[in-house]
Amino acid sequence: MIIIAGQGNPGPKYADNRHNVGFWVLDEIAAHYNFRPWREKFNAMVSEGVIETQTGPVKALLLKPMTFYNESGQALAKAAKFYKIKASDIILFHDEIDLAPGRLRVKQGGGHSGNNGVRSALAHLGPDIRRIRIGIGHPGEKSKVMPYVLSDFSKADQVWLDPLISACVRSLGLLCQGADERYQSEVMRLAPAPKLDPKQTG
Repeated sequence: MIIIAGQGNPGPKYADNRHNVGFWVLDEIAAHYNFRPWREKFNAMVSEGVIETQTGPVKALLLKPMTFYNESGQALAKAAKFYKIKASDIILFHDEIDLAPGRLRVKQGGGHSGNNGVRSALAHLGPDIRRIRIGIGHPGEKSKVMPYVLSDFSKADQVWLDPLISACVRSLGLLCQGADERYQSEVMRLAPAPKLDPKQTG
């Protein structure tokens, strides 16, 4: 079994925020692969199912922490301990301001780059979790970061966001069989990032 988690904040107030894009991906995975209904466990919402890969079926637990973004590692650690899952079998989808909108990178190891949700996950589980960094761009000034990530995606963002989430879900078999680089390349092939804005990093 593997755990596929998403970063986000619980409740309708935050549902459309940039910070919640990890939750969006998990909702699409659950729908696309016909996972079981969401239920509460581990201070999170979880759903179980199977993802078919070229090397066979992989059982997966989807997990959306309900602890709020900055403490999301708590729920992940509880689930990992219960199922005896090692950190390298945990996949975490999260927003990334250090990547331009529409870009995606798979990362294992390294630091949290100031992302408090990732900081929590690394603190509880160590550096071996596999992180799917979904670029949302940077507002340009450090003081604007918090309002930016806690604001909703714009209508213009849907042009790249919807295809990117779809590509993340359709290519998931590669990720589940450990082909991280192929997954990253396939997602970017299916959903090329928009042209870079000079004000945005990535």
